[in-house]
Amino acid sequence: MIDVRTAPYAAFVLRIALGSMFIAHALLKYYVFTLPGTVKFFESIGLPGPLAYLTFGAELVGGTLILAGAWSRWVAAALIPVLIGATWAHAGNGWLFTAPNGGWEYPAFLTVAALVQALLGDGKLAYSALFSRGQLRAATA
Repeated sequence: MIDVRTAPYAAFVLRIALGSMFIAHALLKYYVFTLPGTVKFFESIGLPGPLAYLTFGAELVGGTLILAGAWSRWVAAALIPVLIGATWAHAGNGWLFTAPNGGWEYPAFLTVAALVQALLGDGKLAYSALFSRGQLRAATA
């Protein structure tokens, strides 16, 4: 049974962790691997190079939206294909993410976390709550 009193806080904690992770991975691609290096990696595994830029943008913008609680449900759902792609990219490296070139368990876990966020919604302290129908009615009354 779900505790309806604490579920919004659980969604909030998940949202903060997931949004932070997406932003961190985008910044890793930018500052550590560099965008040209990320393009080369994508090409080395058979993906189109420009997809690296789209992935970087999706992680950065999506992570920021999730972190803020701006339509987290839909943003998390939209990022699931990115995470499935990351799982695929690391599948040949073995299970553990500490394996050379990273294993697939971490992106697989993040795929599940994004799915849970999509199912739960924004949770507490979300930007989207400012635009809920009840809030707007109260503000205009």
